[in-house]
Amino acid sequence: MQDDHFLIIEQAQAWSEGLNYNNWFPDSHGSPQPDGHSIFYAGLHFLFFLFCGFLHFDDPQAKMYIIRFFHAAFSLITVYYGYRLTEKLAGKESAKLSGLLLSIFWIMPFLSVRNLVEFVCIPFMMGGLWYIYKAKESQGNVNYYLLAGVIMGVGFSIRFQTAIFISGTAIALLFLKQWKPVFIFSIGVLLSIVLLQGIIDYFIWGYPFAEAIEYIRYNMAAAHSYITGPWYLYLLLLAGILIPPVSIFMFVGYFRVWKKHLLIFLPVLIFLLFHSIFPNKQERFILPVVPFIIILGVIGWVGYVKKSEFWNRYPVLLRSCWAFFWIINTVGLFAVTPMYSKKARVESMVYLSRYKNIGCILQEDIYHSGMPLMPMYYLSQWVGAGMITNEQTQEVYAKQLRYVIKKRYPHFVLFFGSENLKQRVNKVQKLLPEIVYETTIKPGFIDDLLYRLNPRNSNQTIIIYRNTEFFPDKISSTP
Repeated sequence: MQDDHFLIIEQAQAWSEGLNYNNWFPDSHGSPQPDGHSIFYAGLHFLFFLFCGFLHFDDPQAKMYIIRFFHAAFSLITVYYGYRLTEKLAGKESAKLSGLLLSIFWIMPFLSVRNLVEFVCIPFMMGGLWYIYKAKESQGNVNYYLLAGVIMGVGFSIRFQTAIFISGTAIALLFLKQWKPVFIFSIGVLLSIVLLQGIIDYFIWGYPFAEAIEYIRYNMAAAHSYITGPWYLYLLLLAGILIPPVSIFMFVGYFRVWKKHLLIFLPVLIFLLFHSIFPNKQERFILPVVPFIIILGVIGWVGYVKKSEFWNRYPVLLRSCWAFFWIINTVGLFAVTPMYSKKARVESMVYLSRYKNIGCILQEDIYHSGMPLMPMYYLSQWVGAGMITNEQTQEVYAKQLRYVIKKRYPHFVLFFGSENLKQRVNKVQKLLPEIVYETTIKPGFIDDLLYRLNPRNSNQTIIIYRNTEFFPDKISSTP
């Protein structure tokens, strides 16, 4: 999922170097507009990179290690409050299973360390719900409701679509006739949003909530421009990633306790309904509610099994279902957790970072219509990138090159995939006769497997050629 890099890391690093990456801010060149992404979360990374620059700590991979480590630690909030919530609502037996699933469910460790806003917002939703239950326990202490609202408001400033979950929480409080709590909770949410969205956007764009307004406008206009599918697509997706038959257990448990635990059930249901109706159905959109389905699923299922004559009559069948789940989950956990996603692209940029003052790179893949963005963050330079594809042909690129000054000609050519490489190199050499082979960067095992299963996953081997007109000699030292 490239959003976790190109919407957070790439521009935050560029900002720290004084560059207005992708025109996220107004400047004297043209009239850029808000693009619908909250500046708050990317801005936190900007401050981190700015601090790293002050310390002359410039290694991109070392900085990413710190960022990944922080996100890993931060994700433990989900585990902690998930365990505490389950314990409060259903006791230690359910809490142990819920906590275990939130900790080592096969996608959790991998997604928890990423800059994916759909996952980073979860601890705020979980913490907010915890303090609502804490308020109920303390005879309606309004401070807890206010705190819950402020915390969830921060989650909104990271991921705008959490507004649906937050609204579901407020509606649940209304159904429970908690008039004063819902008012105090709403004040907390608004206070947080005004501070983190209204004021920041007013300072940058001249009017409050500019990014949120543009986000709504863009998504309404582009509702059919991305992945679409039937209304039940997310139900199938959840049934798959939660691993059947245990995924069925989770659904049964979730719906069995809807009335008893409306404060969790209703926000999740409204979130699911909205995304099931809305045409744009990218898989990551549904991630924020997965931990809450697990919590209610465990609570409802454990309670159901205790009273079920069928499962008490066939305990071996139940143990077999869970054994199958844990086997598949363990395989997925060990396959996905250490996965070096997009390795070829990252390592290509790391490799080229040893060369300074690269004017431009050329990406060649004549078997596809488009090219992936290259993570310039790891190159430690912000360079132009031309492309040759089956739509953007070499002839078209050659015409474009006529208007480019010589020092901006491609210094390196990156060939994506090794199919008919010799013929492809020979053709490009007619345009850039001085290129010579430099190195080959292979994808990680999972990336390679995904590409072989479906070439739409652009994870090919990258073969790098150097333009000796600019770099006569190969630099052999490590960056």
